Amino acid sequence: MLLAIDAGNTNIKFALFDGLDVRASWRISTDATRTGDEYGAWLLPLLEIEGIARDAVSDVIISTVVPRALPHLQRMSTRFFGREALVAGHAPVPWGMELAVDEPHRVGADRGCNATAAHAAHAGDLIVISFGTATTIDHIDAGGAYCGGIIAPGINLSLDALAAAAAKLPRIDVRVPDTQSVIGRNTEDQMLIGIYWGYVAMIEGLVARMKAQIGKPVKVIATGGLSTLFREHNDVFDAVDADLTLRGLAILYARREGGV
Repeated sequence: MLLAIDAGNTNIKFALFDGLDVRASWRISTDATRTGDEYGAWLLPLLEIEGIARDAVSDVIISTVVPRALPHLQRMSTRFFGREALVAGHAPVPWGMELAVDEPHRVGADRGCNATAAHAAHAGDLIVISFGTATTIDHIDAGGAYCGGIIAPGINLSLDALAAAAAKLPRIDVRVPDTQSVIGRNTEDQMLIGIYWGYVAMIEGLVARMKAQIGKPVKVIATGGLSTLFREHNDVFDAVDADLTLRGLAILYARREGGV
């Protein structure tokens, strides 16, 4: 089985793939100083709980937007699984798509994986919205090329900034508001309305502008841990796949140079 690792700014997600099917998955908060030994000591008991032997892991592939975490994850792979980890976007697992932007070397690995998985699953032009530490909205054309997109502050990042900058505002968790009213009658409700319905309005507005600029039929795919939170209160999403980034890693692995 393939161990796929998606190292994001907030969490690192681990998933075991049998082909393109997820057998098990776990996540841990991102800490760029966590050592390979610490990752291994955390992960091995989780494999055991699932009844999966260590030697069932036949290969490891990593996508990361946290450069300092990469060597530690690579160390975990070699020490605990006896495998030299593959890195998405680098031989023998190049993107295999055109990066049609001004700075192709700066396209985040997560966005490359999302584009790969979305294009493999859906025909035509696509918009991929990823709800993570940042909220990204990307255009992938019908040929699978990554054509650029938008970066906005993530939901939790916005909440943290609001609470940190305004002394009398509390820290709250994002959730679906109890009603569709956009007039809050207490401080926490007003904050929740501003964040939740504000993000719904932002997504609806930006997707509409992007669709108008693309000028062709477009399917919208949402991913990220908070994607399901917004599914029922907008008509923008055509599909939601919380595992899109990890699935992209599995697809890249299957297409790798010299693969079987």
